[in-house]
Amino acid sequence: MDVPDLLPQIERLDDNVDDLEEAVAPLLNQSLTETAKKLPVLDKAKLHVWTTYALENLIFCYLRLRGANAQQHPVKRELARVKQYFDKIQALETEPEQRKMAVDTQAAGRFIKHGLAGNDRFDMERKEQEAKSKARAQVKAAALAKKAETSEKPSNQARDDTNEDAADSSESEEEIIPVGPPAAEPAVPTQDEKSEKKKTRKAKHEAKAAKQHRKQDKKDKKERNGSSKERREKKLEKRKVRKAEEATKAKDAA
Repeated sequence: MDVPDLLPQIERLDDNVDDLEEAVAPLLNQSLTETAKKLPVLDKAKLHVWTTYALENLIFCYLRLRGANAQQHPVKRELARVKQYFDKIQALETEPEQRKMAVDTQAAGRFIKHGLAGNDRFDMERKEQEAKSKARAQVKAAALAKKAETSEKPSNQARDDTNEDAADSSESEEEIIPVGPPAAEPAVPTQDEKSEKKKTRKAKHEAKAAKQHRKQDKKDKKERNGSSKERREKKLEKRKVRKAEEATKAKDAA
């Protein structure tokens, strides 16, 4: 029985391990807490969830290599629980769908009135409520009319005084300087507006920080790819030299 050549697979494993060491080097150089402090809230959650998933996945693979029943092990339930957090993070990243359906309040009111029709108590309460609302509307209209009359009297008197002053000034050929309305006071922002502006600034800051972090990750990944490519080329050269030496030794031995 021919033994399969495992050397290419071992070399591929060696390359993958080197790439993994370079990828996790920023995480291993400092503690997880210090790394998470520099990230926004969403990226911090991703870091913790991915770290937990990686550790539990390694334990699961170790159990399978040892021949244990990993499906019945508690780590399997933990992996399923961590996957639920992946779904939650994905739901936060996707924009919520806008609700297209809305309740027609007028139609609902008509249904309720039709269903309660014939109820003497309800009809009486409804009539009393309508009468009270009409009475309040009449009182309010009377108060507004009275207020308008009282405001018209001083305005008429002021208009007469203005006409007299205008006549006197025209006789004496003096210029009248019109007086404009008082300047409107600047609107003072409410507490809700302040908090909303604060939230908007915070969201913009987090988005900007996340964007810079992604750019830095892309740059680091590009540099790692370049260095890993150089390392592979050096390994290939070393292997070629080693194979050439082995071939030379085999010829000399022959």
